[in-house]
Amino acid sequence: MNLNDIKDLMAQFDQSSLREFSYKNGTDELQFSKNEARLVSEVTPPVAPAPVLATPSPVAPSSASAEPVTEEVQAPAETSVAAEGDIVESPLVGVAYLAAGPDKPAFVTVGDSVKKGQTLVIIEAMKVMNEIPAPKDGVVTEILVSNEEMVEFGKGLVRIK
Repeated sequence: MNLNDIKDLMAQFDQSSLREFSYKNGTDELQFSKNEARLVSEVTPPVAPAPVLATPSPVAPSSASAEPVTEEVQAPAETSVAAEGDIVESPLVGVAYLAAGPDKPAFVTVGDSVKKGQTLVIIEAMKVMNEIPAPKDGVVTEILVSNEEMVEFGKGLVRIK
């Protein structure tokens, strides 16, 4: 099984309602699970941890409804004014890394000029490090993920103008 087949399977699994998937043949074995991600627990209310997560969610907005609304209104306004360009999206589900290692410099920072094919982020999926290249020459206007953040298929990673 080649890497593109695995990426396609991961994308299809991510978009499906399946919670777990496993595949095994003579030489290959794959296992996907949505059960460990934080967002998945919030999506599936029947699971025991979900009521605990669901209870603070309604309480937090009702107890401080004025503050989050103000912050939510201000954040998109600042983002839309400061951030221009095309968004590079994650082609797979995994953990985003902004640098090659903890003691290494970031691949890119806001304001950096990048060339087509230059590594912007690494996504680790199933212990495989996948370099995400710049699709075009440009300038990085925004980094949309934090280091070691779990990203979903299609999530914006970097904005390039």
